[in-house]
Amino acid sequence: MSALTGKVIAVAGASGPAGQAVLRRLAAGGATVIGADIDPQRLDAAVDLVRTAVPDAKVSSQVIDLLDPQEVHDWADHLEAEHGHVDGVFHLVGGWRGSKTFFDSRIDDWDFLHDRVVRTLQHTSLAFQPALVRSEAGRYAIVSAAAAHKPTAGGAAYAAAKAASEAWTLSMADSFKKETTSADGEPTAAAAILVIKALVTPEMRAEKPEAKFAGFTDTADLAETLAGLWDRPAAELNGQHLWLTAR
Repeated sequence: MSALTGKVIAVAGASGPAGQAVLRRLAAGGATVIGADIDPQRLDAAVDLVRTAVPDAKVSSQVIDLLDPQEVHDWADHLEAEHGHVDGVFHLVGGWRGSKTFFDSRIDDWDFLHDRVVRTLQHTSLAFQPALVRSEAGRYAIVSAAAAHKPTAGGAAYAAAKAASEAWTLSMADSFKKETTSADGEPTAAAAILVIKALVTPEMRAEKPEAKFAGFTDTADLAETLAGLWDRPAAELNGQHLWLTAR
């Protein structure tokens, strides 16, 4: 039996390439998966693809504005009430803005990334943290970027947003260390940070078969890593950076 069997997992940003790969992998592993996005058409298309690829998939969708904290809290409460538990939340909402030089950096880019990357993360983590504490094996994960650890001159806003997201997630990890314990005193929930350079999809490889995409992470590999979070003890995983590209 898969470690995913019986798990209830929410995926924010489910309609993107990473979200689609993650939905498909989790569903194939026997999890009950709820994909969330603000675009209903894209979300429906993503869920339909999962149902085609995994005929017995337990997958559903939720159109939601992750910038509305009350809406996100209501969603978290509803999922736990409906299923009895929520075991995982993956925050896959991304975005990129940059400039040619540091001087050309625009505060507008920071504002955009702060809302899209940081604020949505804050809302999902705050809304779902109590349910993940109550779960027998709660997992929360974000996708960060190597740029947060080595910012470039033109990527100040992006690197700062990713660094802020990492710091927030590490604070959540500390809460799990303090608030979740098993019979042997070990934490039962974990928050982890997956670090990539950039993602590559099968479609991108097909369009440019000659390209090497050096350092890029395949969306399928990202999905496999997220699915494998329940194969590792929470104490070992909590607060860790999982590098899927060269450091």
